[in-house]
Amino acid sequence: MAVAGALIDKTDEQKDITDMVRRFADEQILPNAEHFDHEDEFPEPIVEQMKELGLFGVTIPEEYGGMGLDLTTYAMIVEELSRGWISISGIVNTHFIGSYLLMKFGSDEQKEKYLPPMATGELRAAFSLSEPEMGSDVQALKASARKADEGHYELNGQKMWVTNGLMSGIVFVLVKTDPGAEPRHKGMTCFIAEKEPGVAENSGEYAGFTVPPKIRKLGYKGVESTELVFDGYRCPAENVLGGEEAGVGKGFGQMMDALEVGRVNVAARGVGIAQRALELALRYSQERKTFGKEIAQHQAVQFKLADMATQIEAARLMTMRAARLKDAGERSDLEAGMAKLFASEAGVKCVEDSFRIHGGYGYSKEYEIERLYRDAPLLLIGEGTSEIQRMVIGKKLLQRHKI
Repeated sequence: MAVAGALIDKTDEQKDITDMVRRFADEQILPNAEHFDHEDEFPEPIVEQMKELGLFGVTIPEEYGGMGLDLTTYAMIVEELSRGWISISGIVNTHFIGSYLLMKFGSDEQKEKYLPPMATGELRAAFSLSEPEMGSDVQALKASARKADEGHYELNGQKMWVTNGLMSGIVFVLVKTDPGAEPRHKGMTCFIAEKEPGVAENSGEYAGFTVPPKIRKLGYKGVESTELVFDGYRCPAENVLGGEEAGVGKGFGQMMDALEVGRVNVAARGVGIAQRALELALRYSQERKTFGKEIAQHQAVQFKLADMATQIEAARLMTMRAARLKDAGERSDLEAGMAKLFASEAGVKCVEDSFRIHGGYGYSKEYEIERLYRDAPLLLIGEGTSEIQRMVIGKKLLQRHKI
């Protein structure tokens, strides 16, 4: 039972694409998510079908083999995928941020090399900011790159919480190239680090790039979250994002720009998981009876359903506004932060309310809401915690309304 958002106008193309992705979620993701979640197994069969549908190249220009669609359409797709299982949307999200970085900041040579195989999903991307001791303070990163006499850069350090860290073929990684830079962010550079997909300890030309065993998590299973360890990894100078001359020292700004679209993505994931929670609550509340009637007839349950539906519509509208601003070439840092904050919190709240409506059965693995209850908290952390979003929003409000 799907409950479609009624307040979002879609073009015919957007309607066709989202209908297609919804069918894919209903037929391929939802029936199989429980298996891959339980086994914490990478959903390779689903990923292969996503490649066939062209979902890895949604925003990549047609000249490189993609669909050339905008961020708004992509956000609609992410909502539908997340309605099926947010782990699936995570596989696409990191890849999408990588393609965004290439399209906006990459050199012509980098675009020609990477975008065509990325459009087909043959080459999948990850991106890496966090470190074991860094948390939300990106400027405190310790991973570094040093220019060697032979002309390449030598990368050293650890990264943390990398979605797709093992299965990706390239990782967009932010490291420090000038430890003495003031302000600190001017000493950071983004590298395109190549590796062998699925290989934990790389050798040969990728020697020094190790992916430790995946981090065991409460939810968000199936897709791997890993550390990355660089120990004398040799990265060619031409793999500085944008080229060495244009890209050295520009990594922080590039990554912060990409986080704007990443936050729209997380907001769309919040809408998707909330949407599924509402669908499950509507179905269960009309099947379950207490005191001689369906629990949907109890006012307390109806209030929860009403609040859930209202929060979902508001979150969807905020997400679409942030996406459309970005598509129009406007700054959307404030709006993306608001959308991510509201939609992630709404996602968690709607899942919890659906869990409560299910009562004791919600605690059972026989019911889908149990998986959603473990998956949803990720939204409060990924692409910046709710506290960080409030800091961003407050700062941007003061900047825009300075007296």
